[in-house]
Amino acid sequence: MSDTEATDLDAVLARVRDRVIPEPEERERLRAVAADLTARAREAIADLPVDADVVQVGSTARGTWVSGDRDIDLFVRFAADLDREQLEEYGLAVGHAVLPDGHEEYAEHPYVKGSHEGFDVDLVPCHDVESAGELVSAVDRTPFHDAYLSARLDDDLADDVVLAKAFLKGIGAYGSDLRTEGFSGYLTELLVLELGGFVPLVESARSWHPPMEFDPESHAERTFDDPLVVVDPTDPTRNVAAVLSAANLARLQHYARDLLAAPRAELFETEPPDPLDAAGVRDHVHRRETTPVAVTFDAPDLVDDQLWPQLRRSLDGIVRGLDAHGFDVLRAQAMVSDGTDAVPHGTAPRDTAENGSGSEDAGGKGGWNGPIRRAALYAELEVAERPAVERHEGPPVAVKNHAESFYQSYADDVDPDTYGPFIDGNRYVVERERAFTTVRDYLESDAATDVALGAQVDRAFGDRDVLVGDAVATLAGEFGGALREFYEPHP
Repeated sequence: MSDTEATDLDAVLARVRDRVIPEPEERERLRAVAADLTARAREAIADLPVDADVVQVGSTARGTWVSGDRDIDLFVRFAADLDREQLEEYGLAVGHAVLPDGHEEYAEHPYVKGSHEGFDVDLVPCHDVESAGELVSAVDRTPFHDAYLSARLDDDLADDVVLAKAFLKGIGAYGSDLRTEGFSGYLTELLVLELGGFVPLVESARSWHPPMEFDPESHAERTFDDPLVVVDPTDPTRNVAAVLSAANLARLQHYARDLLAAPRAELFETEPPDPLDAAGVRDHVHRRETTPVAVTFDAPDLVDDQLWPQLRRSLDGIVRGLDAHGFDVLRAQAMVSDGTDAVPHGTAPRDTAENGSGSEDAGGKGGWNGPIRRAALYAELEVAERPAVERHEGPPVAVKNHAESFYQSYADDVDPDTYGPFIDGNRYVVERERAFTTVRDYLESDAATDVALGAQVDRAFGDRDVLVGDAVATLAGEFGGALREFYEPHP
């Protein structure tokens, strides 16, 4: 990087710091609210028949949150030998006492989520184990993460963590939920700590050749098969970057190069795109001269961390089915409406490192508490209609047993729509009636459910609607954001 480029980057980062680093007044306000909540939790604990303590964790505990984020995470730690049923009972009792208007959600076990004086609060029970190697549940490791980072992040590194989080949010790669599959807060903090700051992180990332591995405490106890490996310094059996998708790792690399080549504050800003309207969808469809198709249905009543893996599995199955029947898929995307409009991947998630609600450890159970959502499996096809017959090749004639079996199965067939068998080159071939000549016929048939769909998507799929061609423009009201992302893709 030239001196001029370095000066430009320094000037940009200075402006970004002024916006994203919390001011002393914001820090004091959060500290006071967290102290009040902690005192309430201790009062509730005093009424229990067991001992426990409460600890604040996450980015707001470590001073690594982006200004404007209003999240407070409190963990109530019970004895390691307390059974799960009692931990859940006592943990929820404390949660509801502290947050009387809160509601229960589920990570690996239930916790209470609510708001207090304008802050979003998670109150999560866990076991107070001696080390991360003695975990009873996945959330038990969170206090170890907090202690590890708090002992090592000085003020300058903490500020650089905030820059890194703002950058990852701005490029749409922040959040370890299974919808985003991006960088968690804990992963971001470990990378900034390991590499020595935000600028060293982006300078390093621009030249990475995955798979990349970082092992802060030199554990080297096992091998991981992920594009980015950051061995958890508190638990060597775990890759902190396990949720991170290859696409989001590549996204960091792309924008690291972009930032260093042309520094600008816009890369640190999160601006969801305006939804694409129906006319805009039709314009793209006509200009591309492809055939879009959408299968829509009521999204299963699942939290996003369960729903999105099922939607991706279902999308993969539908794409394979479309390709297998000759409807060549150019590109495909799963979409979910939130009741008003689908949210594209760049929308910033809650700033959670590894707590109950945004945990990369947790396996979100329970249901969606909002309005009924619609899901769409959306694909753009190069071919939407096929001829009445298809070619079906048999084995080479020289492969005696298989060749004879193939030949006889069709030679004895009296179907007038089957041509052959005949020899083409060195093998038997037939031209037989195609099962589906239009994509609509296929998607509305029972055969469309024969692919590998997510279990709960499979149940919802029976009451599906199929849209083909210009008709997909009617989805703009619910899926306008995702449709703009689809038709106006960027890194």
